[in-house]
Amino acid sequence: MTQSPAFPVAHAHAYPERRRPLCNALQAALTALVLLITPLTLVSSSALASEPEPSATADVSEDQPSQWGQWRGPNRDGTVAGSDWPTDLSGIEKVWRVELGKGYPGPIVSADAVFVVETVDAKTEQVRALSRATGDELWSTSWQGGMDVPFFARRNGNWVRSTPAFDGQALYVGGMQERFFKLDATTGEVLWSLDFPATFGTKAPDFGFSSSPLIESGALYVQAANSLLKIDTQSGDVVWRALASPGSMFDSGAFSSPVIAELHGERQLIAQTRTTLYGIALDSGEVLWQHDVPSFRGMNILTPMVVGDSVFTSTHRNNSFLYDVSKSGDSYSASETWRHKAHGYMSSPVIIDDYAYLKLGNRRVICIDLRTGKETWTSEPLSEYFSMVAQDDTILALGAEGELHLIAANPARFELLDSREISEQETWGYLAVVGDELFVRELEAVSAYRWHSAAASDTVPTAAGE
Repeated sequence: MTQSPAFPVAHAHAYPERRRPLCNALQAALTALVLLITPLTLVSSSALASEPEPSATADVSEDQPSQWGQWRGPNRDGTVAGSDWPTDLSGIEKVWRVELGKGYPGPIVSADAVFVVETVDAKTEQVRALSRATGDELWSTSWQGGMDVPFFARRNGNWVRSTPAFDGQALYVGGMQERFFKLDATTGEVLWSLDFPATFGTKAPDFGFSSSPLIESGALYVQAANSLLKIDTQSGDVVWRALASPGSMFDSGAFSSPVIAELHGERQLIAQTRTTLYGIALDSGEVLWQHDVPSFRGMNILTPMVVGDSVFTSTHRNNSFLYDVSKSGDSYSASETWRHKAHGYMSSPVIIDDYAYLKLGNRRVICIDLRTGKETWTSEPLSEYFSMVAQDDTILALGAEGELHLIAANPARFELLDSREISEQETWGYLAVVGDELFVRELEAVSAYRWHSAAASDTVPTAAGE
């Protein structure tokens, strides 16, 4: 079943040199008509001029050092390859900054563009494409969205949360009400769309769509509609639906985001719901193994991390766990190897040489030896939240308060190499690092920085005068 847009979508504009020659009055009339006719999509003139074939084979999991195409980067684990980073933060300089509506999604970076998602107002959500070199707007596409989260969660806002995914040709993005789009990355044209609550008869998650989608081999994997879904990226058809539940406080929506990893020689999807950790067969959606994960009010938020044939996770107000996945014949099983009293809350860890560097709910960072479950050190309080990106033995950690930290990945002791304020706003969006460029999603803006050093590459264009 090929999906067509089932709710209004509008482009603010496409590339400036290809804008439609419509007068303001006619444009306003057309926009009003779009809002009344739900199956209609307004296509930008740049999309009409050129319709490149979307790719169903490009994988964001491949090594693409010039891009940051998904949640937590090229490998979905917060690590990047490249030359050594400088030993301090003094060389970081701002290239451009663009103000946005509020939002938590991390920036997505292609060879030429930076994609950002924002809540425009109480009824409108939007994705923008900005020039990677200058920050100039290339196009924007908006839809009717927005919602009110429960009163006890409003301190963290009603705005969008899920980080999109990019496959080299198209952008896959979802709004708070689980309305999901495939957009042409060059023009912003809607190629297909899905309204998950309408399609499956579920309600929008109480806290909004928070899980970030995953793309591999022409398939999109997303935790939505109180379930886990595999969708054909070319057609928008649902291939399979797994883990479907009737919906409750513990099943309504997912906070964690799935990963794909090889365990016992078989590639499988590792997904954490609000109560349980699962291994899922990629081709069929069959549950290969599962294990309950203790949690407080279903707040399993971390992205699970696969280490060999084991999976590490940590939960709010509970513990950190390593689960061993074993296989006998064709049957899998999972068991707890160890648990540690530390709880990671919201910040997913980075793993370097069998050590997990985990931001805790008490503002500290801990280093845990994954072979033994023993901590090797715990830092002083630093931040409420970290998004961490690691390269070799160094970690960049962006704190929620707008401070950037450079930390040595040293299992013997905590080493804070440098810190500096990089934003006066809160910075909850995941930090994107591509070569010597850093892209910071502030609460109401996105900023591009360049990390100048002797080893910095001169191949990526910068704004004029930089």
